Amino acid sequence: MRFLLLSCCAPCSCAVIEKLAQEKTDFAVIFYNPNIRPLTEYQKRCNENKRLCEKYKIDFIELEYDNERWCALTKGMENLPERSERCSICFGMRLRQAFEYAKANGYEAVASVLGVSRYKDLNQVNRVAHAEAARAGLPYLEIEGRKGGMQERRQQLIKELNLYNQTYCGCKPREEAECSGKNG
Repeated sequence: MRFLLLSCCAPCSCAVIEKLAQEKTDFAVIFYNPNIRPLTEYQKRCNENKRLCEKYKIDFIELEYDNERWCALTKGMENLPERSERCSICFGMRLRQAFEYAKANGYEAVASVLGVSRYKDLNQVNRVAHAEAARAGLPYLEIEGRKGGMQERRQQLIKELNLYNQTYCGCKPREEAECSGKNG
């Protein structure tokens, strides 16, 4: 089955990408993260994802950086904590784009690493993903990136590959004023 793996960043996806590549799985990585601020941070994370995919000879797809749309969808939620409704809206926006791209380009399913970080609620990600899958009419493949040695391997790869490891999800730190129509 040919599928897309929605990646938020190289550190969260590195062990999953390595494992899938070693298993000779038919997949491509899609990078759609309009939540990442500022633009320079987005570019760093995108470039690290590209570098990781090049290492494993995995196709890398970057979609448009549409921070204005993300800001509009999350307006009024700037101060909500991690794992709140803001995260559900963010996951939904990103997964919807991944499913639309998958459907338009002959992919048979979508998976993601949005729940790999210990700061995210994997059940929340999976609930949103399955809702988007039903809307799109394509399956969502749940990926386990924490258990079975994956967390430990992820930490090893971050060091071995000298991956840029950011200190926040993407939407934090963020002030309401930052979403005033400027992309970055």
